[in-house]
Amino acid sequence: MEIPADRRYSKEHEWALLEGDGTVRVGISEFAAHELGDVIFVEVPAVGARVTQGEHMGEIESVKAVSDLFSPITGEIVEINADIKSKPELVNEDPFTGGWLVRVKPDNADDLNNLLDPTAYKSITE
Repeated sequence: MEIPADRRYSKEHEWALLEGDGTVRVGISEFAAHELGDVIFVEVPAVGARVTQGEHMGEIESVKAVSDLFSPITGEIVEINADIKSKPELVNEDPFTGGWLVRVKPDNADDLNNLLDPTAYKSITE
């Protein structure tokens, strides 16, 4: 299972990638996508909504279950991945690039330090 080294991970299996413009791209890990099975619907906050690290920020529905999404960072939603509305299967097919969920303008990028590094995340998925 792929665990890219360029991002941080939550215990709830979301990933956070600090981008060059200071925003944080958020998605779910390949492990989570695999555990969920075929994703059929994703609900994320609208642009302009506020999210809080560790708090509920939406839901992801698969053929198996509906699961909560938790924000890995506190800040404001500045973009949602419009592609996942019409093609939620991108979350399964390409969780680390095409299947990302939202971009957040963080209140404090240091919040990323509260998340797991790739090695620590790998240990909770084994």
